Amino acid sequence: MKQQLFNTEFQRIFGYYTNESTPGRLHFDRGKHNKFLNFFLLGKSYYFVVNHHTQDFDFVSKGVEEILGCDPGEFNMAFLNNIIHPEDRSWYLAFGAGIIDFFSQLPVEKLMKYKVRFDVRLRQKDGTYLRMLNQGILLEHDPNGKFLRTLMMHTDITYLKQEGKPVLAIIGMDGEPSYLDAASKNIFIENKEELTKRERQVLTLLIEGKLSKEISRILKISKQTVDTHRKNMLHKKHLNNTGELVGKAIRYGWV
Repeated sequence: MKQQLFNTEFQRIFGYYTNESTPGRLHFDRGKHNKFLNFFLLGKSYYFVVNHHTQDFDFVSKGVEEILGCDPGEFNMAFLNNIIHPEDRSWYLAFGAGIIDFFSQLPVEKLMKYKVRFDVRLRQKDGTYLRMLNQGILLEHDPNGKFLRTLMMHTDITYLKQEGKPVLAIIGMDGEPSYLDAASKNIFIENKEELTKRERQVLTLLIEGKLSKEISRILKISKQTVDTHRKNMLHKKHLNNTGELVGKAIRYGWV
């Protein structure tokens, strides 16, 4: 998903969380929030506090510098949105919509009894990507149940999960039920980056093991045109070679 489209959809979807009320001064009650921290999967992590009035971060821990290579002062909402892997942006939106749908149906007294957990890939300063587990729990809400602040923790799980689609889980506390793979469908795959009909035809034949010369003969187009379609698909999907293209096409059902 292209960055501009992602930013537009993000503002539309996550605007639900925006609270017109200004939260009070930020302070942590260690005893009150210890159970939250104990409930997180810890490891190589950093954490931050989302302010739902400003739609930005009130606090960012120093761990972000060690893990992503950026200064805590530059790590804000816009920065985070810009370092999400292009293939994971639509999943990020789908998870946001799923979380909104879930919490909007809860009674106010149960809002702080759930933790959300999902994974996406984030880009480090050196250009490489890490798969980060995003864990979040509500810190404050107003009397009407509108979010004021959320505590988020990002933990590097690259060593645990190398491939596969991102997954959202909503975890219940204090005896509440949990929901795994809560957003099994990606509802925000946009048409602009979808493969064309001809590209899908070429990709289908590549999956069958055909060479460009054979595809050219089957589709009655030049070999140069076939090679152009291959390059365009690699560019659209942000991949390096045909092997990656074929593998992901099979795994994610692109044809």
